[in-house]
Amino acid sequence: MRTLVISDLHLGMRLERDVLRRGAPLDVLLDALADVQRLVLLGDVVELSERDSDKALAVAEPVLRALGRRLEPDREVILVPGNHDRRFVARWIQKMGERLSVDSSAPLDATPELAAVSSWLAPAQVSVRYPGVWLSERVWATGHYLNRDLLRAWSLGITHGHLGRLPEDVARPIDYEPAGGRSLRSAHEAISGALPEPLAGAADRIGVLARVATMAKASRELMRPELARANSTLLRLQTKVASIPALIHVTQFLGIDSDYVVFGHVHRLGPLPGDDEADWEGAGGKPRIVNTGSWIYEPLLVQDVTPPHPYWPGGAAILVDEADPEPVGLLDAMPPSALQ
Repeated sequence: MRTLVISDLHLGMRLERDVLRRGAPLDVLLDALADVQRLVLLGDVVELSERDSDKALAVAEPVLRALGRRLEPDREVILVPGNHDRRFVARWIQKMGERLSVDSSAPLDATPELAAVSSWLAPAQVSVRYPGVWLSERVWATGHYLNRDLLRAWSLGITHGHLGRLPEDVARPIDYEPAGGRSLRSAHEAISGALPEPLAGAADRIGVLARVATMAKASRELMRPELARANSTLLRLQTKVASIPALIHVTQFLGIDSDYVVFGHVHRLGPLPGDDEADWEGAGGKPRIVNTGSWIYEPLLVQDVTPPHPYWPGGAAILVDEADPEPVGLLDAMPPSALQ
């Protein structure tokens, strides 16, 4: 079986940096599905954290319908909600409570929004898993289950929800769910969503690089698109010293014994040539980590750069049967004019 994993499409984001709303990038993705038996949408498929989710769903509908038509009835789509589209399964998560496992199957009609998205992906066979999915006996995939441990690994200066105290050595999936209340991130999103252009763009850029600005030795002078190379270098450091260690810690707490973990959320495709493989694996080389990148064109990270590049849109991971998952850049040959 050939599996394609993509994440962080953020379809319908207000500032229109989601590239699949444009014809050329979508055509490339549809072509990539020609020999794929299973498509995994690994988190943040639809941008539901901004103010007007109805408009986001309207943007997402034709894209998801195109994916479903290309896959046809004999092939499969697995949707794994992330933190930006957790609303698809939020009420169901509350009902599951301690029964939530690392690969729980959610009903397609858990919410009206999820029912609509599932219908758009037809005639492909649709299933919904949360918070992750076993792609093989060796590979587990998750969209965003690292935020609580991320704050332990590195002080980012921005929280993702009120953090309840985790157990000392073992945790359950429900322990990683938000404990309630608004986070600084959600406050930023509410402010950005209420502002007109171009103020919304400025607020969004501040949010994108908030992590960079709070990192040790980072400079606010780097928060400019013309310094995209420096910005991506700092975020590469953040991935190395914070995101990957946090994800490995999550797998240990949840008792996931896998050779590989495929994840989304941080928008950085990897590991790529030039990356230190040791930065992408746990102690003793297990698990090894593969990130699927994103389908967002963010000038703060990619302006004037040449792909392959970790933050260039179009990231994916390919998994064939029991083989190792491989990161790929599906849009590396596409010029910025087709993406902006």
